[in-house]
Formats: sequence, C-alpha cells, structure tokens
Amino acid sequence: MKAIHIGCCGFPNAKQKYYRQFETIELQLTFYRFPKIETAQRWRDEAPKNFIFTMKAFQGITHTYFTPTYRRCNLRWDKEKLKRLGHFRPTEEVREVWERTLEIARILQARIIVFQCPPNFKFNKENAHNFLTFFESVKNGSFLFVVEFRSVWDKDWIRQHFSALNLIHCVDPFKEPPLTQGLRYFRLHGAPPGEKMYRYQYSDIDLQDLRQTVISQPQTEIYCMFNNMSALQDAMRFKEILKKSYG
Repeated sequence: MKAIHIGCCGFPNAKQKYYRQFETIELQLTFYRFPKIETAQRWRDEAPKNFIFTMKAFQGITHTYFTPTYRRCNLRWDKEKLKRLGHFRPTEEVREVWERTLEIARILQARIIVFQCPPNFKFNKENAHNFLTFFESVKNGSFLFVVEFRSVWDKDWIRQHFSALNLIHCVDPFKEPPLTQGLRYFRLHGAPPGEKMYRYQYSDIDLQDLRQTVISQPQTEIYCMFNNMSALQDAMRFKEILKKSYG
C-alpha cells in the first residue's frame, strides 16, 4: 500500500488542532526568516512523535536580495553582504545561511528540505553551474532534498543531474509531471490554467483527478502539500477522497 502524506504549506489553523488532522506540515517561516533555536525545539516537542516536518530552505540560498520577501528577513547584515545571497552562488554568505538552515532542520528532525527557486532563476550556464556546485558540496545525509523550479529548465538536464545528486523534482501535478524517480513531492498551488493562483479552491473533479494521479504513481511514498488559500479545506476533502479509495 502506498504511503500518501497529505498536509499544508504552513499552519492554516492552531498547531494542536492541525496535529490531530494531519501527519505532516511544510514549514514556510523557515524560508522568510530563521526561527529562534528554542522556537524550533518547541515545535518539535509539541508535535506528535511520528509527525513529519518538511521545511523550505531559507530564501538567502535561492532568492537574491532584491526579492520583496527579504522585507521579512531577520538577518542583521549590511546591504553588501545581503547582495551576495541567492541563486545558489558560491559565496560565504550562501554557505552561512545554508548552515543555519541545516541547524534548524536537525532540531526539527525534518525529513525533507524544499528548495523553491524563484522565477528569475533561469536555465543558463551560470545558474546551472552554481546549482550543481552547491548540491555537490552539501551532504543530504538524513535529509531528502526537494527542488521546485518556477521557470523552464531543460528536462534532460534535470533527469541527468537530479539522478546523480539524489535530488527530488517537485512539481504541481496539475501543471507537469515529475522528472525523477523515487519519492513524489507535489506542491498544489491552486492554479489550473486560466485561474487565479492561490485563490483557487479545488473542485471535486480536480481532487478526483489528483486522486487518479496519486494512485497511478508507481512510487510507494507520495507527499501532497496544499499551498492555496483554501489549503485546509482542500486537504481535508482530499483525505476523505483517498480514505474512500483505500478504506
């Protein structure tokens, strides 16, 4: 039987209630700012023993300083240091925020670290080189590394290098299929063609289509992480649909 993990990207309601409803969460705060060590430890201690944390890598690894999300960043660095962050560049600053990301992941005993790339991280020689250099230099050890591109990258390049580096290709299954083998990590952004991103609520037909996609996967472990404004309601509805399928 498949292990299908359903959850939300960020807590959509009170943590203790969420823990009773789901078995996994993708933490979003870790992308915007670094939580205090004691805060991360409290999250781990408060969650059920077998609860699965996945978390987004800090934006300083993937996004450049001119991204609006840096307004929520709690790094007390001067502007010149901040400018050396992002796009997996081989700088001391990127290495430092990676080490801090790793520290939080260890405290949480996270299963997966998600690297969400910005739309301006295009497929070109420089970005591809920096991407490979970064992942060749870091050890995933007890963590799985999931990468989501938000611009078009060469499919053959993804297949070749993700396989060599043991990376997982994250996609929205309503938009494209994953290009790697093994574990599936779906991020559901709520935006079928022609609809407004994030504000869209999945219809019953959509969720039945997602069910068919999930059960047709040859993989035995699949994450379905809802990232739209109605994530809580849609994730709960999808749980019920799968429950009817598997009993």
